[in-house]
Amino acid sequence: MLEIHSEQQAEVLASGQAVLDALGLTEADRLKPAIASLQFITNVHPYQAQLLNKWRKGSMLLPGQSLLVLEVAPAAYISIAANEAEKAANITVIELRAVGRFGRMFLSGTESEVQSARDAAVAALADLPGREHPR
Repeated sequence: MLEIHSEQQAEVLASGQAVLDALGLTEADRLKPAIASLQFITNVHPYQAQLLNKWRKGSMLLPGQSLLVLEVAPAAYISIAANEAEKAANITVIELRAVGRFGRMFLSGTESEVQSARDAAVAALADLPGREHPR
């Protein structure tokens, strides 16, 4: 995985294009993300929240909230899903793992906000062009 940062989006896009050109590839050559798992849990029980929070160091899942767990392959695409979810709704990102075979995201908030975040994340992944993911 390679991350490129700049305050100017044009510089990031140009850098990405330079890497693709050097490899002789286009953006359409990438694998299209595939959703491996999507779970939506409403009204989280206090004990469930405690179990999820025991390994947390940042944002916490609160009892009574809704929880979304999304897994995507290739893993890096979960970052795009999380970004779109945060832009679409007032949710809390509990966990985001973008390494390994599957990327995993845990989001929480009110039921309606988490539904909006889910819809935005799924739509963003569906809109990405690329080759179909081998199953």
